[in-house]
Amino acid sequence: MTHDVPKFYRPNVGLMLISADRRIFVGERAGMPGAWQMPQGGVDPGETPLEAACRELAEEVGTARALLLRESRDWLTYDFPPELDLKRWHGRWRGQAQKWFALAFTGRDEDIDIHAHDHEFDAWKWARPAELIELIVPFKRPVYEAVLKEFEDLLVR
Repeated sequence: MTHDVPKFYRPNVGLMLISADRRIFVGERAGMPGAWQMPQGGVDPGETPLEAACRELAEEVGTARALLLRESRDWLTYDFPPELDLKRWHGRWRGQAQKWFALAFTGRDEDIDIHAHDHEFDAWKWARPAELIELIVPFKRPVYEAVLKEFEDLLVR
């Protein structure tokens, strides 16, 4: 349920999609060269975080070939930087609160289709955990560091 989402934060999910060789899926945001992130998206009204995670996997990665490994214990938050254009939310949100899901990718690279639904990403790649933080925009790095720490046992062979 989203009832425990911190006030003034938009309910959101994040997906750590892990390949068989323990690399992590990252996409380069559409129209934002150099802005890489793991898939994420809002939780719609009446939707559970897990349902949102499954929907976002299909929309942003274009596949359902994954097995749920774990859900983050807590909601992790980040504030939007002042330079972001937030008109679409009319100042309603300070930032995003995210439930994170670790997923094992069970398909092949050919099963990934970042253009299957919304055009969230222009490119994608598998990244090693050590390089992930450097790829991420600075205001999201503390959340990514927390996610890597919480799911670190899933990233070792």
